[in-house]
Amino acid sequence: MNSDSDLQIAGDLLEVPHLLQPAREHPATVAEFVGLARTIAADRSQWAHLVQYDATTRWYHRLRTGPGYEVWLLSWVPGQGSGLHDHGRSSGVLTLLQGELTERTERGTRALGAGAQRVFAPGYVHEVVNDSLEPAVSLHIYYPGLTEMPMHAARCAASVAPDAAEDVVTA
Repeated sequence: MNSDSDLQIAGDLLEVPHLLQPAREHPATVAEFVGLARTIAADRSQWAHLVQYDATTRWYHRLRTGPGYEVWLLSWVPGQGSGLHDHGRSSGVLTLLQGELTERTERGTRALGAGAQRVFAPGYVHEVVNDSLEPAVSLHIYYPGLTEMPMHAARCAASVAPDAAEDVVTA
């Protein structure tokens, strides 16, 4: 068992795409939320025309809602970051649609490339930053919908290999 993982799955269902069920209209499980994110990511016509870039602040757009969940589209120009935060009582799926982002936690730093996904539970503390020279676009699904995003003062400085965590999924 990988002690670096914030989510332990006995046999990673997400690594066996043929076992994933087609996304239901309203997902209810972690695998279904991941499937919804992958479905949206694969259909650029659902999101690409909406993306905007703002040099002064991270741009975001609520793409859709469902019973108890929200889907957000975010853009990140080089140098922009979220600050160290958690998502209150919400669980989530972060999917990188294009570009590169860096995720920092108390356990280390991970480089995320297009197609990478991160699944997190309530209270998961991280910082996401665009350390690259190109813009990035990400998709975020929160269940229940995001009602708070507490900021944390301390910064994450540790470093681990990008493929060291079981909860980083690549397409």
